[in-house]
Amino acid sequence: MDFFLSQNNLLLIGVALVSGLALAWPMIQSKRAGASISCTQAVQMMNHQHAILIDIRPSDTFNAGHIPQARSIPATEIEKKAAHLPKNKPLILVCDFGRAAGSAAVRLRALGFTEVSVLGGGMRAWSTAGLPLTTK
Repeated sequence: MDFFLSQNNLLLIGVALVSGLALAWPMIQSKRAGASISCTQAVQMMNHQHAILIDIRPSDTFNAGHIPQARSIPATEIEKKAAHLPKNKPLILVCDFGRAAGSAAVRLRALGFTEVSVLGGGMRAWSTAGLPLTTK
């Protein structure tokens, strides 16, 4: 019991707890955001479940190159335009690197969307996989 009451040891215990929380935080955030899926899984969901791709990047970035058939809904407008999205189809959110889409997924879940996934690695992963892009 003396170990836990010592001033120096309390500091060490506090540092250990903060470090543990810092390591666990990305995992906690990814659980809140929903499933992160690979490019292959995204293509399969689009083909078999008619999943809808939502590109949350700014419009000018979207226009420079995006996944064919993706809808452009910038992250800043996601709540406003969510009413135009179907709740009976899976949604796949896409951003540059797969990080920003997680917070948009949390917001869509709060609005009642149950099947929301995030493209892991975002557009970077899609491009690296050699999958098609369009500017149309």
